[in-house]
Amino acid sequence: MLASVLHNDKFVVEEVDKPVLTDNGAIIKVIGCGLCGSDIVKYTHKLSKDGAVLGHEVVGKIVEIKGNSDFKVGDMVVAAHHYPCFECNYCRHGNYSMCRSFKNTNIIPGGFSEYIKVDEGHLKYTVFKIPENLDLITASFTEPLSCCYRAVRRMELLKGDRVGIVGLGSIGILMGQAAKTFDTKIIGLDIKDERLKVAKEHNFDEVYNSMNLDKSLELDAIFLTAGADLSVKTALEQIRDGGKICVFASTKSDTPCFPNNEVYYRELTVYGSYSPAPSDLKKSFELLKDKKINVENMTEIYNFDKLNEAIADTLSGKIMKAFIKVGE
Repeated sequence: MLASVLHNDKFVVEEVDKPVLTDNGAIIKVIGCGLCGSDIVKYTHKLSKDGAVLGHEVVGKIVEIKGNSDFKVGDMVVAAHHYPCFECNYCRHGNYSMCRSFKNTNIIPGGFSEYIKVDEGHLKYTVFKIPENLDLITASFTEPLSCCYRAVRRMELLKGDRVGIVGLGSIGILMGQAAKTFDTKIIGLDIKDERLKVAKEHNFDEVYNSMNLDKSLELDAIFLTAGADLSVKTALEQIRDGGKICVFASTKSDTPCFPNNEVYYRELTVYGSYSPAPSDLKKSFELLKDKKINVENMTEIYNFDKLNEAIADTLSGKIMKAFIKVGE
């Protein structure tokens, strides 16, 4: 089969071995896969070795299956890549994405390939049948939305809270809508006016260019979804005393830290949130299926051999989100 494989800082479509189903699980023929920000971080920070196949926001068709499950050959599905053990100390405390089993489970070889293998645990926790009224690109947002939903859930927002989203890329737009399902008021902040317009089109209550603000918005909670050093400064300026800040993006360095005395004297709470629990995947799939989250006009489609171009266009800000079309 064909896969987009990393070689010398470029992705090359080449022949690789098709995964073989030896234990319970399924083979999925990939129709397409969303390009995640974490894929780009792995690429730009050189965290992936040559030979790697990335991609985990997969939509496709089951073509082979073993074991007892609710799925059958021919089902159109969306699949995510990790699930926890539910038994370790990390899981006991709700830190599912820190679970060592979570980190070690994965789809094989990766979503930017013609076929992937998922195991029995994936079928139980991270794979969902796509109904006919849900288009495949919308379904592919299940995993990124679930990461956002989990972050919002952990912040324990109150009804009516004024919640800021700093960074209005695709994740920021998803985060704002996820937070709005908790009956909050959503305020978007970005330095690009075109992103502010997109946020307004996706049900944000207020939007501001963060470079033009001359006073604090006194927000109850803030989610940092931009991987920029400036976002920390914006958060400290716009959060109210006693407020909560969720760090949901990596920055280029560890330099932009939260000052100890700001956290102490203002009684700020700083959270980190990374990946979802299976319950968040399920909830996010339902939100998309029920059309409670709007992902229209956020995605550009790229052919399978244009992954490098999709990454470059995302990094330059030319596009918000890429979907890599692999098959039919």
